[in-house]
Amino acid sequence: MDLEDGGGVIENSAGEELVASEGVVILEPHEGMEFESEDAAKIFYDEYARRLGFVMRVMSCRRSERDGRILARRLGCNKEGYCVSIRGKFGAVRKPRPSTREGCKAMVHVKSDKSGKWIITKCIKDHNHPLVVSPREARQTMDEKDKKIQELTTDLRNKKRLCAAYQEQLVAFMKEVEEHSDQLSKKAQVVANNLREFESKEQEVSHQR
Repeated sequence: MDLEDGGGVIENSAGEELVASEGVVILEPHEGMEFESEDAAKIFYDEYARRLGFVMRVMSCRRSERDGRILARRLGCNKEGYCVSIRGKFGAVRKPRPSTREGCKAMVHVKSDKSGKWIITKCIKDHNHPLVVSPREARQTMDEKDKKIQELTTDLRNKKRLCAAYQEQLVAFMKEVEEHSDQLSKKAQVVANNLREFESKEQEVSHQR
């Protein structure tokens, strides 16, 4: 296939689909694709979106009811869904903005498994709109809420490590105090035994007199 003549789909030696766009071969997402972390999946799909010509949107997630950690995440196109008009509730809109939502269903669903890896369990590649996005716009993928969550997660992880270090130091200190107390107790016992022995000998001497 001549990649310079346009787009097309080929396969590599591993059987993974590669899409050719403007002479650049791009690895496509597929069900069963594995990543080391959620962030790795985001980075891959963001790069895929940028190269293919759409903007990634970080969408819904499912969290653990026990500890709140993210178990699954949906990543999609920024043209997913439709904008809900509020016209009529608050009066006429002076400068209506053009809608960026076109009901696009392209997305991937990644899920964490028992091994800790993140696996694509669902993948929809087809877009219902032209794939034309400027490089500058394509880089603006993660919204402020998602960035804040990442910052808080990193901060929490650092605090947990600090707490674990303090706990380790406290345990070591308590162990040292316990050992020191045992030594003092043994010394006190030796002194008490010596004192009793001395008193016993003193009584024997008194009786002999």
